[in-house]
Amino acid sequence: MTLAVCEIFKSIQGESSRAGLPCIFVRLAGCNLNCSWCDTGYSRTTDDATIMSLDDIVSQVEKLRCRRVEVTGGEPMLQKETPELLQWLCDAGYEVLIETNGSMNLEGVDGRVRKIMDIKCPLSGQADSFFPSNVKQLTRTDEVKFVVAGREDFDYAAGIINKYDLCSICEVVFSPVMPDMPPRDLAEWIIKSGLDVKLGLQLHKIIWPDIQRGV
Repeated sequence: MTLAVCEIFKSIQGESSRAGLPCIFVRLAGCNLNCSWCDTGYSRTTDDATIMSLDDIVSQVEKLRCRRVEVTGGEPMLQKETPELLQWLCDAGYEVLIETNGSMNLEGVDGRVRKIMDIKCPLSGQADSFFPSNVKQLTRTDEVKFVVAGREDFDYAAGIINKYDLCSICEVVFSPVMPDMPPRDLAEWIIKSGLDVKLGLQLHKIIWPDIQRGV
């Protein structure tokens, strides 16, 4: 059993409630969306991917020596073998996260995995991609992220939060698209809205502003 892998590296978790903690990233290749602000465009196709067995992936993860692993993409759930990789990592004792764009059914994801579901807003150009049934798969240990590029995105995200009562289900994070969305403006909108959501800045871009891959 194999997967198409874009890169595997160890860095600081730049986003989510685990921001600031060391983490190994397994970035799988291939994505079904084309977001206007995508910062990992190099992972959208499998053209330059490395085909790796589950054993090889887990072996490479072990060499990086960190208890935390995030499987990301691209869109990791595009590959049917991803749930088995997640299970293998959980069985090996890792704290396992998956970041997904929310367009694929998450029903097969191991319950031990912390799901980070990135619901796309209008200015991404992909706002119709959200798979609503995935809300039923969320638990208190999971997270929903909205990447916000402007007021239209903010209002859309607020509507989704209210429709599904997301803040009562899991943690919700708003992340600004830099430089289009000044963090100060987003922070002030959050304060005025009364939404119980977290402002999340991309720490890896602050720490390594000139490096795109491997951070």
